Amino acid sequence: MTFRTAAGGRIDRGRTLTFTFDGQTFTGHPGDTLASALLAAGRHAIATSVKLGRPRGITAAWAEDSGGLVQIEEPFAEPMLPAATVELYDGLVASGLPGQGRLADGPDPARYDAKHHHVDVLVVGAGPAGLIAALAAARGGARVALVDEQSEAGGALLSERETPEWVAAAVAELAGYPDVLHLQRTTAFGSYDDGFVLALERRTDHLGAAAPPTVSRQRVWRLRARSVVVATGAHERPVVFSDNDRPGILLAGAARTFLNRYGVLPGREVVVFTTNDSAYDAALDLHRAGARVHLVDARAAGSPRAAECAAAGIPVLAGAVVTGTRGVERVTHALVAPYLGREPAGREPGGREPGGRQPGGGELGADEPLPCDALLVSGGWNPAVHLFSQVRGRLRYDESLGAFRPDEELDGLTVAGAAAGILDPAGCLADGARAAASLGFDAGALPPVPARGAPAAPLVLWRVPDATGATQFVDLQRDATVADIARALGAGLRSVEHVKRYTTIGTAHDQGKTSGVVASGIVAELLGVPVQDTGVTTFRPPYTPVAFAALAGRDRGRLFDPERYTALHDWHVAAGAVFEDVGQWKRPRYYPRDGEDMTTAVLRECAAVRTGVGVIDGSTLGKIDVQGPDAGAFLDLLYTNVMSSLPPGTVRYGVLCGVDGMVIDDGTVLRLAEEHFLVLTTTGGAAKILDWMEEWLQTEWPHLRVRCTSVTEQWSTFPVVGPRSRDVVAAVFPAVDVAREAFPFMAIRETTLGGVPIRLARISFSGELAYEVYVNSWYAAAVWERLLRAGAGYGITPYGTETMHVLRAEKGYPIIGQETDGTVTPHDLGLGWAVSTKKADFLGKRSFARAANLDPQRKQLVGLLPTDRETLLPEGSQVVAYCPDGRLPAPPVPMLGHVTSGYRSAELGRPFALALVKGGRARIGQTVHVPVGDILVPAEITGPVLVDPEGARRDG
Repeated sequence: MTFRTAAGGRIDRGRTLTFTFDGQTFTGHPGDTLASALLAAGRHAIATSVKLGRPRGITAAWAEDSGGLVQIEEPFAEPMLPAATVELYDGLVASGLPGQGRLADGPDPARYDAKHHHVDVLVVGAGPAGLIAALAAARGGARVALVDEQSEAGGALLSERETPEWVAAAVAELAGYPDVLHLQRTTAFGSYDDGFVLALERRTDHLGAAAPPTVSRQRVWRLRARSVVVATGAHERPVVFSDNDRPGILLAGAARTFLNRYGVLPGREVVVFTTNDSAYDAALDLHRAGARVHLVDARAAGSPRAAECAAAGIPVLAGAVVTGTRGVERVTHALVAPYLGREPAGREPGGREPGGRQPGGGELGADEPLPCDALLVSGGWNPAVHLFSQVRGRLRYDESLGAFRPDEELDGLTVAGAAAGILDPAGCLADGARAAASLGFDAGALPPVPARGAPAAPLVLWRVPDATGATQFVDLQRDATVADIARALGAGLRSVEHVKRYTTIGTAHDQGKTSGVVASGIVAELLGVPVQDTGVTTFRPPYTPVAFAALAGRDRGRLFDPERYTALHDWHVAAGAVFEDVGQWKRPRYYPRDGEDMTTAVLRECAAVRTGVGVIDGSTLGKIDVQGPDAGAFLDLLYTNVMSSLPPGTVRYGVLCGVDGMVIDDGTVLRLAEEHFLVLTTTGGAAKILDWMEEWLQTEWPHLRVRCTSVTEQWSTFPVVGPRSRDVVAAVFPAVDVAREAFPFMAIRETTLGGVPIRLARISFSGELAYEVYVNSWYAAAVWERLLRAGAGYGITPYGTETMHVLRAEKGYPIIGQETDGTVTPHDLGLGWAVSTKKADFLGKRSFARAANLDPQRKQLVGLLPTDRETLLPEGSQVVAYCPDGRLPAPPVPMLGHVTSGYRSAELGRPFALALVKGGRARIGQTVHVPVGDILVPAEITGPVLVDPEGARRDG
């Protein structure tokens, strides 16, 4: 059976779309939502509730729907979407949500992005208030942005039988202004200080499943406005009664939207239950469309519009309420009884009892069943004040409205229309003009919109009490009930914020749009206090759920963390390098040859460097150019040792500490001229150290005449390492005397190669004879190739970071962040020689005098040699005291320290490790145990320098 009307609505009946839901094929039309298309096919039950597994159906026509959740299967899996917000397109595949959604098991091929936009006036909502405010501002020459979450402008006017012609005219006029940005399908989900609003634009749902992945699926707009007009409308709220969760129970305004906008009858036998006049329009429209309608009005006096209904043949039960329902997959009966307004002594206020008369005669009994296939409910309207509240706007309870509305003016933000509590379309239009006038813009003559007579006073009815204990749902998505609220109050809770967290009401996808204020009313009723005293829970962003993919935008996959490449990256790729990520840089980890795994390749590279010559791309090391008359004094304050005494043309190793005396970075400092230094940092620490320098210069030492500039990308660096490195460097740079006496360790030489400036430095991070070659990155590839050609006769071997780690660990050189964890001092690392005892002050100096820093049982850097000469000690492994019986003691096992680095060594012919061990230097020569899996591995504690402790190789 179809529930599609023969005519009417704003859908394109000339085209048919095919979609699949729960494995069944359905059809709809462009302009439909998934919800309207399912209702047109008579499908109300589409999901099950999250806790109780009860059938759930479509309850509203937009994001306030708390029951109609679906899972999109194709073209891409998306969970927990209200069917009412999914625009229908050909080929859509979806299913009802079985309680909870399911994340996609593959990457989304679509694109997500973001844009920034600045305007004078931002209007949120394209209903009558928002449209007239945007038009007035645009006519006044302002830069305007108008955003609205629906697929077309009109707001509540789209639910009328005929949308006024001026809506289309207004949209066309706005399109003619070059400084107007008009975005439909765009939800403003967050409002922040200084006119900053976040909005999400849906960009491909309406294009169909075949939309190309180059088109963004969703876009986040970051909007900044001098003035914001919030014209977001209002949400209809339900009345709580027993068994009020059956499919087929909808908000009355939503039923009117489905009828007039989508050409769908929610049912043919309809009961409308209301406490206010707005539902009369739904009853009359449904009646005209062919439905048989009964109207139940809780107000004893009813409404003046009852005569209009009577003239149309619609029975009206005044002073009556719906007390419960029957049905399983869809409501079949509404149970109706008289509503007395107040109860005799001993009964709950707002209760009911037998009595009263039905129109046309006859007594209305208790729980009188009225047959229906749709039950429409209207308990009043809540202004959509979320964006106002998100910037800490204060609300007050309006007795005449029966809802909370804005209670103050905010600088830069104006609330207009239904969001301000004005529910009549003509009144909204006038209020939009008022909002524009407050910003200095004249709306001119107002166009006609549907106007209604003065409505009868609404009745505030939060729930229809039931003494039988039947289930009354407050939040359908959370399966939260009146009994849950009563239980929370019985536990001593009084704040609605606490009740919300106890019951989870308002924490689902709809964020309590229909349940939040109702819950506050029920709390007030059960406590016997005015609802204005309970207030409402805090509205926080996002207003509607936003996908993580949309928030990430293009910052995902390879773009999530920017990838940085050295000038030699293409060469490394061609050479078959295996890369690792180091401080956002792609660095070659090793260069495997045929049949080699990492262990074999690294051992080969290590042996080549120790016995011949190797070369590594060290361009990622941080390089900070420090210049100025006070550069030396500045570096003295930063480093633990003295840098100002460096002669130009020399290098010194230094350690940087935080104010707590703990090591934060290390590296070498090159003095290029009297007022010119080049500071080298670790790859990962480059940005941090530059920021550290600037922080101290700008906040504590602004009198120092110093300039700091990052030059990491400008200079490529190639350490040429090994006993034959002198031969290679001499061949490539013949103008430089590379003899030991002429070019000693920690010295600098300047030269040229083919007219290109070259800097050479005798620095070694391997303990071998080494020269670091610095060249402008534009010429890096050419210099690298020259080095390789010159070294071919010596078996020059490119090596990666893994080999670099082994070589430096064999020499006991620490890596900051691996041998340190924020609790390690230079003394712990054996670098006390690099801490000046002569300088008056430097960062961290005072902390070295603390008793804790002088404790001989502090963890100190030592070497570990497994006594079996075979077991590799994994990094992070705990070090424990030697266990004579080969078994760990009973927990808690006292730990001495942990392994910081563990490698296999070609030079030593065995595995080794570095470790931080309590009182480590005093334990040299002792044996400890390292648990590796289920095995206790004995290891001898040694000094951290295991290869060439005298430095003879390094000095060449």
